[in-house]
Amino acid sequence: MTSKETIDVIKKLADTGTISDVCHNQSHNNPMPSVDVLSEIVNLIRSVLFPGYFGDARVNTKSMLYHIGVNIDKLQLLLQRQIRAGLCFDASSAEQHCSEIDRISEEITDNFIDQLPEIRAKLHTDIIAAYNGDPAAKSYGEVIFCYPGIRAISSHRIANALLLLGVPLIPRIISEMAHSETGIDIHPGATIGEYFTIDHGTGVVIGETAKIGNNVKMYQGVTLGARSFPLDENGIPIKGIDRHPKIGNNVIIYSNSTILGNVTIGDGAVIGGNIWVDHDVEPGAKLIQKK
Repeated sequence: MTSKETIDVIKKLADTGTISDVCHNQSHNNPMPSVDVLSEIVNLIRSVLFPGYFGDARVNTKSMLYHIGVNIDKLQLLLQRQIRAGLCFDASSAEQHCSEIDRISEEITDNFIDQLPEIRAKLHTDIIAAYNGDPAAKSYGEVIFCYPGIRAISSHRIANALLLLGVPLIPRIISEMAHSETGIDIHPGATIGEYFTIDHGTGVVIGETAKIGNNVKMYQGVTLGARSFPLDENGIPIKGIDRHPKIGNNVIIYSNSTILGNVTIGDGAVIGGNIWVDHDVEPGAKLIQKK
């Protein structure tokens, strides 16, 4: 193309009038959240939670305190900026004064960092569950390094903590980054107990209002989804309703099973492979395909 034609294309692309409904006009000095920076933040958090497995592989017991301190310092700066960007992006924050947003983002960042020991404690139980549940696992280290379920649940526990602290948009970005990395799709709003494991993992979907108890094991292809949800008087889907399954303690759900709606799977139940469930399941029940 000639330079004139190129300029004409640029002008057409810069004219967003016909697509204004999907364009976001951020204010001056209020940058959008960055997927690249959020990826760096997740890796920083993983390096703090599991030093040596992520980040600098040379870390040892003598350098541990320094290593974690440096990464926490960097994490505070990057995370506060991204939380600020998320707050500025959120329509409900549009009228807030910048100094107020700065204060809120700093407070949320500090509260999140305070929760890191608790997040690590929960992930420790997930690693144990993954190791104990897989005879092919040779060590806890192999589980941390290699298992997509651990990467997905670590991202989820990070995203869920941020969501509960009131951070908009950022938790969903983190969950979708994990989805792209592992093939496991967990909405940051899902509530997940301790000793949770996803074996293999590819194709697992866990919806926003799903609740999962302790010591639950799921295999690849499992869906904890919603039925078709109701419409309002204008035919628009009603959002924000409780629409996903509630999974009790000590439940096993085998591969490619689909559980839909706000149903309860009782403690100790076993859902066999390729089962469609849209009703409550009694504690201790076993659902399998008829031969």
